[in-house]
Amino acid sequence: MVKKAFQKHKSYWSRKSFRRSVFWGFVFLAASLVLNSFADTYTLKHASSYVTDIILDNVRVYNVNFIYVEGITIFWMFIIFLHIREPKTLPFVLKSIALFILIRSMFISLTHLAIPPQHSFTDPGYFFKKLTSQDDLFFSSHAGAPFLFALIYWENKRLRTIFLLASIFFGTAVLLGHLHYSIDVFAAFFITYGIFDIARYLFQKDHAMFQEDPPLAKEEII
Repeated sequence: MVKKAFQKHKSYWSRKSFRRSVFWGFVFLAASLVLNSFADTYTLKHASSYVTDIILDNVRVYNVNFIYVEGITIFWMFIIFLHIREPKTLPFVLKSIALFILIRSMFISLTHLAIPPQHSFTDPGYFFKKLTSQDDLFFSSHAGAPFLFALIYWENKRLRTIFLLASIFFGTAVLLGHLHYSIDVFAAFFITYGIFDIARYLFQKDHAMFQEDPPLAKEEII
């Protein structure tokens, strides 16, 4: 397994076009994170009052701190492992994530609702505090990011199922913890589908590399 992964890396990293595409993928990702930080700060400063919500008003608050922090950390560790195993997916995935963050930054800059006053305790730690103030509500990245990967890996039935279940699981968790409004979660699926379509259009060469032969083994990688 390790030998095979090493051979794949050697094959792809020897290509100048691949190295260039990965480089710009990381640049795009870094730029989107910086923009997200500014958008998050702006949203925090301009947060207004909280609003009523048909689901949250009828569901008590549950403590979902472990799912919200450790759960999503495990999710991203799985993503990293997945792309170490299959390097050809890296350019398209990097740029798709960056586009997701960029578009979400635009949305949170437009919507400044405060988090519901009664919500789950969260202890995101130093790293996550740098990424989010928790007032970046619309739309939910906990629901949207796993759904993005479900769309990216749609041809792989096993991964598609894992990511769809993860999206539903995290989306339900943030609602039970009153960490997002209902619209933040439900809108995430529709917006994310649009982001994926835009990514396929903008990064056609990277998407073609993602799908090139030999295809990503459906039963091998998980």
